[in-house]
Amino acid sequence: MTDTPKPEKPAKEKRPQQVYTLLVQVGRKKGDGLPKGATGAGILCFASGVDEAEAVRETVAILKEADLAPLDVTGYGTLADREKQGDEIDPEERALMQRALDENSVIVVQMSPFFGDDA
Repeated sequence: MTDTPKPEKPAKEKRPQQVYTLLVQVGRKKGDGLPKGATGAGILCFASGVDEAEAVRETVAILKEADLAPLDVTGYGTLADREKQGDEIDPEERALMQRALDENSVIVVQMSPFFGDDA
């Protein structure tokens, strides 16, 4: 009996990582670190992923690890998407986006607490 070579599996095409701009609304949770009287917060993040769905999943997981309670995520696309929409992206934002890409990470850019009827 001879060993017949197994057919090689086609190599999976590796999709490149991109950075997505996400706005996450969080509610209150014990130990969340939000200011007293806040009803929640809006968190602007730059997150890397092969697609926006992966970036959202990673961001939500990390915010949950940080004892936050994500309620809703709005995606604003990649750097190229935002430029097409006419968004002005300053050098500091570009540097943070590049860092998220280089580190395959989620960068929290800004956190704005909501008070009363802000949300």
